[in-house]
Amino acid sequence: MAIATISPTTGKTLRTFDALSSEELERKLQRAADTFRTYRETSFADRARWMRRAAEILEMEADRFGRLMTEEMGKPLEAAKAESIKSATACRYYVTRAEKLLRDVPIDVDGDTAFVRYQPLGAVLAIMPWNFPFWQVVRFAAPALMAGNVGLLKHSSNVPQCALALEEVFLNAGFPEGAFQSLFIETSEVNRVIEDPRVKAVTLTGSEGAGRAVGAAAGKAIKKVVLELGGSDPFIVMPSADLDKAVATAVSARLINNGQSCIAAKRFIIAEPIAKEFERRFVERMKTMVVGDPMDPKTDVGPLATPGILEGLHAQVQASVKAGTRLLLGGKPQGGPGNFYPPTVLADPPPQAPAFHDELFGPVATLLRARDLEHAVELANATPFGLGASVWTQDAAEQRRFIDGIEAGMVFVNALVASDARLPFGGVKHSGHGRELADLGIREFVNAKTVRISGPSGGAPPTKHAAE
Repeated sequence: MAIATISPTTGKTLRTFDALSSEELERKLQRAADTFRTYRETSFADRARWMRRAAEILEMEADRFGRLMTEEMGKPLEAAKAESIKSATACRYYVTRAEKLLRDVPIDVDGDTAFVRYQPLGAVLAIMPWNFPFWQVVRFAAPALMAGNVGLLKHSSNVPQCALALEEVFLNAGFPEGAFQSLFIETSEVNRVIEDPRVKAVTLTGSEGAGRAVGAAAGKAIKKVVLELGGSDPFIVMPSADLDKAVATAVSARLINNGQSCIAAKRFIIAEPIAKEFERRFVERMKTMVVGDPMDPKTDVGPLATPGILEGLHAQVQASVKAGTRLLLGGKPQGGPGNFYPPTVLADPPPQAPAFHDELFGPVATLLRARDLEHAVELANATPFGLGASVWTQDAAEQRRFIDGIEAGMVFVNALVASDARLPFGGVKHSGHGRELADLGIREFVNAKTVRISGPSGGAPPTKHAAE
């Protein structure tokens, strides 16, 4: 696959890049190892100063970075600018929280001194997708760098300029050269990097297939791995819900990022008594969404990132309709230049239809009807994925049942699922394992070292950090 910027709006190739030679890759891996030896000894204060500066750059340069994202993967420009600004929030979260989250944890053991000390692992390889080309990277890089690790980024081949811009952000912020490097390598080279002894851990955000391959390679190399994979997230609406708010949020939840988000709502499970009215309002609102040039502020839905994504999505829609699914809106590529697919609504898919259980990565919504609460839970869980779920009900008992019964890493009640630096992010089942963000995210890539010191004096106490 070429490493290139190919406009999803026009189909034109704007820039191409050469993959690293074996010698160039070797130099980058060695630089990461050499940098780690000294970087791990830097203070939290130094790391915080550099990370704070990275946040400032992401905010100040949001217009430039936003245009770069839109040019490379097609998200509406205002959403792209907002992504750069959101990335700054993750940097600032770990500026203020990292030292406290990683301080020694004392343990009472029969009079001896004992504690857990969190220490960095080394070079962390991040294999990142194109759909949120800044946010996905920063939510790994901010905790990893603040913990004292160094980062190696293998970004998606269609967003190379975003990868270079992120390397520039961290270098210009003051981080040592080698603390964060982009690797322009082909997919066939990834296993070589995972196997390299200088790489200590791996994190991947991507498809289920990519997760299986990377997870297997990391397992073979006996290395820690975090997998954030796909989702077929349910959006459940019960009779007690505020229907106006639920419908408006449902459309936003399905069309965010042109429908290309792992946590975008994809299956809308509606209680039977309100299903007909929800369907009517939902379809009418989807009809009003403007498809077009993502640089135009009037555009709601831009192009899909690649022709292959468009072709795959349309094949899923066609297979679902052929299996007996009702087509209520859209269902055909727009034609002409660019990877445009209109907002599409499917309803009542049979269990064998892709729309019933698979992830549809684009602006295609699936409506299902639930007889009652238990049927809604059953439908929500009728997929191999388990990333997020949005539940709309004012009934406290129903809220508890959904929170306990839905098989997912995240459940949001009366709100759309969204990532936030303060909240752990990740899924279960085929949506992966491990967590990003918050306290759990920074502890994924550290060694939790148990220390016990016996003797008359009890030995040296745990280290006191400035955060205390």
